[in-house]
Amino acid sequence: MTLELRAVPWADADGTRLRAEQEAEVVVRYGVTDAEPGPPPTAESVTVFVVAYDDGVAVACGGLRALDAAHGEVKRMYVAPAARGRGISKLVLRDLERRARDLGWERLVLETGELQPEAMSLYLREGYTEIPPFGYYVGNAQSRCYEKVFAE
Repeated sequence: MTLELRAVPWADADGTRLRAEQEAEVVVRYGVTDAEPGPPPTAESVTVFVVAYDDGVAVACGGLRALDAAHGEVKRMYVAPAARGRGISKLVLRDLERRARDLGWERLVLETGELQPEAMSLYLREGYTEIPPFGYYVGNAQSRCYEKVFAE
């Protein structure tokens, strides 16, 4: 495995394909027609978006959306099924955390769902703490929200 992480524009073809796969998986897993309870991320709202390439093939992605000058939200974390179980999600998440710290952010939050135990396990293993649902996730019984506060 030769893994390379690249920051790409939101409209990048590989990133667009991976996000579409992620959204389709969530729709099927939860039996919903729309996987985003609030405004979806856009080129204007996403601060950084990364794609992971394994031997030149795009296999994973994740992004950051600023909430304010000191806080951000992890968006569209996804690893293609054929690439799962190899630690790629951890590498993407850690890259996003590094980029958040480089931006001067003090805290990241994120939302996943109760039907995504692998995601919940990843976030707990990586030092995230479960928090009450925030923003558009308030009142969604299936939402599981997490935060990570960066040490000074």
